[in-house]
Amino acid sequence: MKFSVVIPLYNKEKYVRQAIGSVLAQSFRDFEILIIDDGSTDESLKIVTEFNESIRVIKHDRNRGLSAARNTGIREAKGDFVVFLDADDYWKPEFLEAIARLTKQFAQASLFATAYEEVYPNHTIKPKVMLNHVTENQDILITDYFVRNLGQPLYNHSSLAVRRSFFEQIGGYDQSLTFSEDVEFGVRANLASPLAFCTKPLSCYRAWAENQITNNGIRTKVIPKLDGFVESEARPDLKKYLDFERYVLAMHCKLSGRKGDFKFYRDAINLSNLTKLQKVMLALPRPLAQAVRDFKVFLLSKGIRWSTY
Repeated sequence: MKFSVVIPLYNKEKYVRQAIGSVLAQSFRDFEILIIDDGSTDESLKIVTEFNESIRVIKHDRNRGLSAARNTGIREAKGDFVVFLDADDYWKPEFLEAIARLTKQFAQASLFATAYEEVYPNHTIKPKVMLNHVTENQDILITDYFVRNLGQPLYNHSSLAVRRSFFEQIGGYDQSLTFSEDVEFGVRANLASPLAFCTKPLSCYRAWAENQITNNGIRTKVIPKLDGFVESEARPDLKKYLDFERYVLAMHCKLSGRKGDFKFYRDAINLSNLTKLQKVMLALPRPLAQAVRDFKVFLLSKGIRWSTY
């Protein structure tokens, strides 16, 4: 079997039907679907049972978090490649076909992804990423991930496939984390493998789903320290990338009132790795930083992206 599609599910009754439907509509057909129910209390599982197709459902006895759900999917997967799809996101019909093509073209890679679109209530946005001299609908091998990923992410976890055997090399997701676990995993993964990438956006990330952390803050979340890569940080590209991610986490902590954590991330940053605007944002008092964030959210609602990247 080529692909194991892992869909972590926790209270996404409004969206899971479209997520599953988008998998079943794929032009490439060699796959299995694994639903990892992480203690849903709404009608999500009932909706899953409406599908006549063979879907494997694995239930957690309680809500254990996204990392645990993904790790369960990895352990249960039978395919050569594990493909992740969050239950509130969906794919365009040729997504798996593009991933399959990448696995043939770039056999030296263990990470495969496509570009994505952000879906808002009344519009979509195609994020602009650092792919100089590359046009849409190209397949490329990215060997300088930490240089290209300074800002808008190249991919999100609903546009990522991983060679199943690769998890034996780098491990799975850190189950102690409840926020930004993708970043911590991404550092480990992209240190160990180049990224095969299709520049055509074939995954659709729902940016404003009701229960997303980005809408609710991180006051009670466990976030990565990003201090486990000391030896690798001798690489300037990785140090700059980690400082960018520390900046992002520092701003989340500032807005959530986590003063100690804000200081931890800020003090770990080499400020020369940040832009002038990022330095200004770090120095802003919390009320002003919140006002800037609210303005950014307003612009996004109108289809306009503004950021400090």
